[in-house]
Amino acid sequence: MKRIIISACIVLASSALFAQADTSKIEQYCQVIATPRLLSNRVTIDIDFGEQKSFWRDERLRSYDGRLKKFNTVIDALNFMGKDGWVFINAYPVINGSAQVYHFGFKKLFNRSEVQ
Repeated sequence: MKRIIISACIVLASSALFAQADTSKIEQYCQVIATPRLLSNRVTIDIDFGEQKSFWRDERLRSYDGRLKKFNTVIDALNFMGKDGWVFINAYPVINGSAQVYHFGFKKLFNRSEVQ
């Protein structure tokens, strides 16, 4: 009986050691790019998460229900990022020809196990 109890304790203790997950945090960054449309007051919003682009896959941002996500204004895109937990870091304009393209930097903390 004593052996059974000791072996059961060893099995339980060893399984508890393997059950621990990596809960350390890591910062990830993204960039929102707002480009003005030709002959319009509207802008085109691109969000760069740093992933590799593919010609064969549609990697445009989608809402939670699966529909293509479209933003009305730059503020709409910034509010979307804030609701998703991203924290604003910096904004800067880049002059591209006669158009001024705005870049907005964001960061977010993830569990190391969530990041690929």
